[in-house]
Amino acid sequence: MTALSTREGSAANPERTALLRRRVRLLVAFTIGYNLIEGIIALVAGAAADSAALIAFGLDSGVEVLSAAAVAWQFSRFDPERYEKPTLRVIAFAFFALAAYTIISSTLSLIGSADPQPSAVGIALASISVVVMPAVSIIQRRTGRALGSATVVADSKQTLICSLLSGAVLLGLVANALFGWGWADAVAALVIGAFAIREGVEAWNGDTCARPIGELIESRGEPGDAGTDDCC
Repeated sequence: MTALSTREGSAANPERTALLRRRVRLLVAFTIGYNLIEGIIALVAGAAADSAALIAFGLDSGVEVLSAAAVAWQFSRFDPERYEKPTLRVIAFAFFALAAYTIISSTLSLIGSADPQPSAVGIALASISVVVMPAVSIIQRRTGRALGSATVVADSKQTLICSLLSGAVLLGLVANALFGWGWADAVAALVIGAFAIREGVEAWNGDTCARPIGELIESRGEPGDAGTDDCC
């Protein structure tokens, strides 16, 4: 069975669709709660250590909350498929905001405007996120593809960005603690910033390897539709 056929089956099965939508709401609730706690800890630890990377990490958690809240709003509507496009726009802006701040803060760090100190709290926080966020992203992506929701798939990419940033922050904090390399996380964050721009453009264009449920329903029974899911 192809990925497209699986999503078509979900769209045609009201019980399966309802189950997937409940899963989306649970994932959104977890993401918002986790990132609120993570963001507060990161901002406090970043301010204490004068760490631009940790402060950026905390702000990224805020962007993740915004993205998740946009999906929560969409799936609180009676007909969430109608709100795919505006929700994708919000997620795209979240990507662009994350990229802009990451690139600016990393550049300032590289030219020596900050002298971050070692942070044991930051290392522990980033280590937890490196484990938790990829798992959440995988579940989000599978749920979004099964539901045929471009916004859920886009939100899974936002979560993946968060996990990549967690890894970059972790490497930078460890390198700074062990070798005094305060620039290491800034270099990795620049790469992530570029990746966030690409993902923002894809979210803006709706290119998220998922098709809205309404479109899937309309395409059922049309010759040549099954098995034509090019990107999944």
